[in-house]
Amino acid sequence: MNVAIVKLSALGDVVHALPVASAIRAARPDARITWVVEARQAPVLREHPAIADVAIVDTRRWRRARTPRRISAALRGVSAMRRGLRARRFDVAIDAQGNLKSGVLTAMTGAPLRIGFAAARCRERANALFTNRRVMPPAAAQHVVDQYLALLTPLGLTPPARGEFHLPWNGAAEAAVDEAFGAAGLKSRDRLVVLNPGAARPDKRWVPERFRALAERIGRDGLGRVLVVWGPDELAVARAIGAGGAAVLAPPTDLDGLIAVLRRASVLVAGDTGPLHLAAALGVPCVGLFGPTSAVRNGPYGAGHRTLQAPDGRLASIDVAAVSHAVAEILA
Repeated sequence: MNVAIVKLSALGDVVHALPVASAIRAARPDARITWVVEARQAPVLREHPAIADVAIVDTRRWRRARTPRRISAALRGVSAMRRGLRARRFDVAIDAQGNLKSGVLTAMTGAPLRIGFAAARCRERANALFTNRRVMPPAAAQHVVDQYLALLTPLGLTPPARGEFHLPWNGAAEAAVDEAFGAAGLKSRDRLVVLNPGAARPDKRWVPERFRALAERIGRDGLGRVLVVWGPDELAVARAIGAGGAAVLAPPTDLDGLIAVLRRASVLVAGDTGPLHLAAALGVPCVGLFGPTSAVRNGPYGAGHRTLQAPDGRLASIDVAAVSHAVAEILA
């Protein structure tokens, strides 16, 4: 069985869909699985034991084409992608994205069986035009991981009770993080509370002043050492949180480095963003902060986590004491 999984972005969403590949391979060891993904998210698929091939697309570049020259290049790129997907002769395509662009790519595969969500569950209802087996996840599938796993039912597969993720491991990144931790005075025996203040959407970010207050409280209560991870354009925020020794700043990281840092965490505090879902996939206990998105659907997957849902949809409504208490509960 030759299978295409279309899950393009974002990082947390791609992580959430990884158990689909694992479940197919577990049930059908002969399956050859290709994952269609945006270039930025492709590294998280590296060396996944269930994935034989990765087809990288750049829909952002295609959609941003404005000049005749770039439009022509985009059209050539789309045509080449279609030829490449058709050449793989897929038997099945599974669209776990549920929007228009993923629907088009699913159709490009030419797979005779194209599985997706029912229109009512798609991000863009037009997606259902490109699939021929449409799934309505059962009411019991409340978490998005379980909703993705429900896409297996048209294949005659029973979704597993617990999804398996398999994130990449990079020896050089692991060694670099060990060196950076040693230079910062962080020891392997330390209980390490990692704070992730960043998020792509502003309404998913807890205010930096509260992260700083949380860091100070964790230190004052002797709960553990505090480390702040940061991404592009977030260094100033990370420095403000760690000012005065309230927290140690993580070294600059790519995806492999971030995964290495998270593997060493005793607990992660973050909003609904990629690092939260990476940590949960690694089995790291998390405190998830949720405002505009649902903690039931998007919370850290698995047992042992804590989630705080702002009743008014605004992260500013979550206070420092509640988050500190959740951290203490996990560390206890």
